[in-house]
Amino acid sequence: MEQTPDPLARFRAAAASREAAGLKRTLRARTPDDDGLIDLASNDYLGLARDERLMEAAIAATRTWGTGSTGSRLVTGSTALHARLEARLCAFAEAEGSLVFSSGYLANLAAVAALGKDALVVSEAGNHASIVDACRLSRSRVVVTPHRDVTAVEKALADRHEDHAIVVTDAVFSVDGDLAPLAELHAATVRQDALLVVDEAHSIGVIGPRGQGAVHAAGLAAEPGVVRTLTLSKSLGSQGGAVLGAPEVIQTLVDTGRSFIFDTGLAPGSVAAALAAVDILHNQPELPGYVRTRARELASMARELGLETNDPAGAVVPIVLGPPEAALRAALVCAERGVRAGCFRPPSVPVGRSCLRLTARANLSSDDLAVIKGALTAVAEMKVTM
Repeated sequence: MEQTPDPLARFRAAAASREAAGLKRTLRARTPDDDGLIDLASNDYLGLARDERLMEAAIAATRTWGTGSTGSRLVTGSTALHARLEARLCAFAEAEGSLVFSSGYLANLAAVAALGKDALVVSEAGNHASIVDACRLSRSRVVVTPHRDVTAVEKALADRHEDHAIVVTDAVFSVDGDLAPLAELHAATVRQDALLVVDEAHSIGVIGPRGQGAVHAAGLAAEPGVVRTLTLSKSLGSQGGAVLGAPEVIQTLVDTGRSFIFDTGLAPGSVAAALAAVDILHNQPELPGYVRTRARELASMARELGLETNDPAGAVVPIVLGPPEAALRAALVCAERGVRAGCFRPPSVPVGRSCLRLTARANLSSDDLAVIKGALTAVAEMKVTM
């Protein structure tokens, strides 16, 4: 008897393998109060996502402009509000030019794929998945260098046969939470006539005295060969992304950035919320310091309990547990004790490095820290018995 074709069999088999390896992922519908848990899983570093000032700005913009931007920014999707945000980002981060996208992911796709075309692309091993995908989309030769290894970067640049090159790195790495050696990388790119692209997703609003980002803190904001990408969905409590750079860079992205040209513009409400967040950062420059202090407290707490972690440069504090099952169990233990923690497993992290990813917030209270300590104590006890 002829066997009936089953085009979905391979997907079921792959799903079963992932589940057996502890890598199955599940969508969880969050409630408005999120079950009353202390949130250490989101990227709302400044606690602005529910700030009344952002919500009111978003509501007012929606009433003025409507719920969507209605098209690509090169057609109907670019409003006066978008132009205001771009100008405000330039002033805040001390950049020459700015271009707003509908997500930070798409900002990275455009920057790396367009600027890296017909060039060598040197990408750091710890870079975010959006950068990895952007490298692939560039269709250029890509060299992946070890984590924070400036010597390897310079060697890749010096050995290239391409006329042009870009080096791309996270500023603060999204899982390890450490800081890229930006000054050294910039010096290497200057010596080797290359462009430096820095993803500020986890550093804008957190790094530097006023939260102007790691590039600014390293004294590189005015350097023409440095391009910054960022997201509006973390510290700025909104949605969207942007690229900051010289006018030549911005024009290149407008002309050739596929994720800019062919994507619907960022919704007006999100644009207005991001504008309000930048204003808050300008008027409350103490907020980034609060985030960094809380992150150091979380890391210190974890170390005192015998848990493996890093010295955080920004808000991200990883608790390395090893196998995926240990990370899943630790996240459940935290939730049972009133704390929601991020659970990162391969391919988000290397095999054997599954972890809880804790993210500090500027508005964590002393009472919150006491609850968090109880949860981490239970994780440490769980680890001993495994």
